[in-house]
Amino acid sequence: MPTRSNEIKGRGTGESPKNRFEKIQIELDAEEKYGDDNEGSKRGPKTEFFDDLSESVITENNSPDIPYRWSINPYRGCEHGCSYCYARPYHEFLGLNAGLDFEQKIIVKQRAPELVRQWISKPKWTGERLALSGVTDPYQPVEAKLKITRQILEIMLQTHHCVTMITKNALIARDIDLLAELAKQSLTGIAISITTLDPELARIMEPRTSSPAARFRTVKELSSAGIPVHVNLAPMIPGLNDHELPQLIQAAADHGAVSVGMQIVRLPGAVADIFSHWLENNYPTQKEKILNRIRATREGKLNNTDFKSRMRGSGILADSILQTFKIWAKRCKLDGGMPKLDESLFTPPSGQLRLF
Repeated sequence: MPTRSNEIKGRGTGESPKNRFEKIQIELDAEEKYGDDNEGSKRGPKTEFFDDLSESVITENNSPDIPYRWSINPYRGCEHGCSYCYARPYHEFLGLNAGLDFEQKIIVKQRAPELVRQWISKPKWTGERLALSGVTDPYQPVEAKLKITRQILEIMLQTHHCVTMITKNALIARDIDLLAELAKQSLTGIAISITTLDPELARIMEPRTSSPAARFRTVKELSSAGIPVHVNLAPMIPGLNDHELPQLIQAAADHGAVSVGMQIVRLPGAVADIFSHWLENNYPTQKEKILNRIRATREGKLNNTDFKSRMRGSGILADSILQTFKIWAKRCKLDGGMPKLDESLFTPPSGQLRLF
């Protein structure tokens, strides 16, 4: 059982690590950092939302281990607060920190639908699939109000444009109407990220996203609507949740998933310290064991940026985890991959088909 201490209620971390690009660091005092909910527990400041004034919303990716070229991130930062999130260091480029700022100061791209429409209207755009989102979750809690992701999906459907998505929030079920229509035309595939079957572990490791049960129900809802669903078992954290792989894969099959994937945890930059502090606060007696097992899959380090191994790790332990995954994926008939999308149907927003 986890031991809770030095936490901020409802947050994945209470840490505010120094921004690697900033010479000056601001330290909040206890009252500013934690507040007081009159019940003796700590809570942080409310989530703040800021407008992003960028003139472009589509990012090109050239990483050889990422299966898409173009992505859309409607939000920067993520209120889900996952303690292990590899995207946390991106907040440092904004002059913020990768800890509490990442989950409490969310940058919102209100113009994203407009900018997507402009992008796919370019004469040379051929309709290559877009990924939502690749960095932070397109269905984090504020999406229920803002509906930016939904507006983008409406444009994808209007233009018969391929779009894939990954989320760990059951809010995606709100958009089944659009996703089902896209799926009928082989224009979409959905990935649901699930890390554990244990609701208590999920609650403290991923505090503001949907429970494992809700995510599996969403897999079933989407699948029942004819939408191909991939369950992404990520991250697997050696010594913490990797023993759940067989049960997770079986559950994915039972709920109608088409395929499964798996990645071993990676802890780039400030994430290593943030996750270490999280272990200290929640699993102090297991902390060193877990960190040492992660190091055993990362050539003695907590992170390895090598494209060939950064997702799956390397070494005997990583190979063992991967072998378990492959055996169970094959046993549950989830090792065949996702259906191919049809990029040929794309019709530019003008409504006119291209001649060449």
